[in-house]
Amino acid sequence: MRTIKVGTRQSALAMTQSGQTIDSLKALAAEAGLPFGFEVVPIVTRGDRILDVTLSKVGGKGLFVKEIEEALLGGEIDIAIHSMKDMPFELPEGLMIGCVPPREDPRDALVNLNANTLADLPPGARIGTSSLRRAAQLQARRPDFRIESLRGNIDTRLRKLETEGLDAIVLAAAGLTRMGWSDRITAYIEPEDCLPAVGQGALAIECRMADEEVLGLLARLNDTAAERAVAAERVFLGLLNGGCQVPIGAYATAGSAAPDAVIFMTGMVAAPDGRQVLKATASGSDPADVGRQVAEALLAKGADKLLAEARE
Repeated sequence: MRTIKVGTRQSALAMTQSGQTIDSLKALAAEAGLPFGFEVVPIVTRGDRILDVTLSKVGGKGLFVKEIEEALLGGEIDIAIHSMKDMPFELPEGLMIGCVPPREDPRDALVNLNANTLADLPPGARIGTSSLRRAAQLQARRPDFRIESLRGNIDTRLRKLETEGLDAIVLAAAGLTRMGWSDRITAYIEPEDCLPAVGQGALAIECRMADEEVLGLLARLNDTAAERAVAAERVFLGLLNGGCQVPIGAYATAGSAAPDAVIFMTGMVAAPDGRQVLKATASGSDPADVGRQVAEALLAKGADKLLAEARE
């Protein structure tokens, strides 16, 4: 029996979502009569070590995946389970995303103690988030909001809501749901009000291109509709060279798992202070073409200037 070593970050959320994914893989392997065992290998990434600086100042995409990918290339692990929103567009040579499991809720979530919605928050409310994307869109909606940097794992951020005098925090709904904490969500923030990060709510199961045995197993867990939608978002990200340093978001949906199902996508680029938010939409059956259409439409509206400003 082959033991598949599974690399993951050490955070409670990463360990939880990895455990859930492994349970699914175990069931699929048993159903197919495949002799696989699984072993979790926790790995500390640079993003986990640096917690006192905002993500936009630490560096770009890859903060939470580089060390795990090095272990994958070195044969220390066989698959890596990542949050898709942490994944850079370019992957190291020899690695690939072998599977996109069914996507969890992609929306952002408002968590607070005294209000029901964003509109109910008081003037000058202090909002905790580590995301430039969230900050820009929230300030475009409510310029009076005061955005406070908020790093740390989900449980740490939930505690800071109560200990640091914040009026609210904004987190990914998917993380709270996977942890079994959806009851902490005060309100879901719809994509038309705050577009999610590229790939938010989805997982990326990364493996070596040459490992056909693992690829065969991962194919059984792949959700084609989620895979195609995320592919469109990631092409958009790659064309705009987006990362944690710029306010950029996108959300795509595929009508069905059919390989020619229409994909609908909206993309967004904003000024860091939210004074300008550019959006564009496109649809089509080719994920790469949809992502390209949205990127080109935003560039035509001046997105390159906003991106350059954000990087400065």
